[in-house]
Amino acid sequence: MRDASMPDGAIAVDAPAKLNLYLHVLGRRDDGYHELDSLVVFAAVGDRISVSPAADLTLQIDGPFGGGLEPDERNLVLRAARALMDATGMANGAAITLTKNLPVASGIGGGSADAAATIKALVRLWGIHPATHDLSGLALSLGADVPVCLYGRPAFMGGAGEVLTPAPDLPAAALVMVNPGVGVSTPAVFAARQGDFNNPAQFDDDVVGVPQLTDLLAARTNDLMDPAVSLVPAIKDATAALDGADGCLLARMSGSGATCFGLFSNDADAEAAAEAIQIAHGDWWVTASRLSV
Repeated sequence: MRDASMPDGAIAVDAPAKLNLYLHVLGRRDDGYHELDSLVVFAAVGDRISVSPAADLTLQIDGPFGGGLEPDERNLVLRAARALMDATGMANGAAITLTKNLPVASGIGGGSADAAATIKALVRLWGIHPATHDLSGLALSLGADVPVCLYGRPAFMGGAGEVLTPAPDLPAAALVMVNPGVGVSTPAVFAARQGDFNNPAQFDDDVVGVPQLTDLLAARTNDLMDPAVSLVPAIKDATAALDGADGCLLARMSGSGATCFGLFSNDADAEAAAEAIQIAHGDWWVTASRLSV
C-alpha cells in the first residue's frame, strides 16, 4: 500500500545498515587505497530515501540523526544524484528527502547506503535503464562502500571495494547494534593501523545456523578494530557490553567503527540484550534487528 503522506509520483527506497562481519586488510596499493577482504551483509534497519518529480534538484534531511547534516553539494546524496545525471545525460530534477535513522560516521555505511539508495530511486524516477549504463564506476567514485550497498545483497567485498562476489547462503541471525555516540574518521583509522597485513578468508559453503556462522567469524577478524579503539576507546566498552549480554555469540566492530554488533540465535535474546544495554548506557544508540539475507 502506498504511503498517503508521500507526494504523487514519489518513490521511496530503503538504505539498510551495512555490516562487515569480518574485515581483513590485505595490503596497500600504489594509488593509496587498501586491498580488502570483507564479508558484507545488511541489517533490517536503516535510513530511507524518497524522491519525487521536481524542476530542480533539492535535498531535505529529517530523522533522528539528520540534525548534524547539511543539505548542500558536499552531501553524498546530492553528489550521487549529480554523478548519475552526468553519467546518463539526464537533465531532470528531483526533490530528495533523506530520513536519517542511523548514526553518522559510524562504520555501518550510512552515507554509502544513502548514496546507493539515491541512485536506485532516481533510476526509477527518471526511467533510466541500468542495462544501458555501467554504474559500477560511478558507485566506486562516490566511496569504497557504495558498490556493495548498490549491490544490496550479502557479498564478499574485495579490491578497494569494487570487487564483489556473491556470498553463500547465510542464516538470518538476530543481532544488536550499538554505537557509543562517537564519530570515527575512516582515513584516521587506516592511518593508525600498524603491523603486518592479513590474508583473504572467503569461504564457499553455505552456512547452516547461527552457531556455524559465529564459528567461522571467530576464526576471522576486523583488522581495523585495534586502531579504531586507539582513537576511540569507547568502542571497547561497546563490544564489552555486547559480550556480556546473555545469549551473545559473537561481538565485533563493523567497518572502521564506532558501531559494534552482537550476533544472537533468536530475537528474544537480542531484544532483551538491547533493552539492558540501553538502560545501562542511556546516551548510546542501541537497536535490535536481524540480518537481511
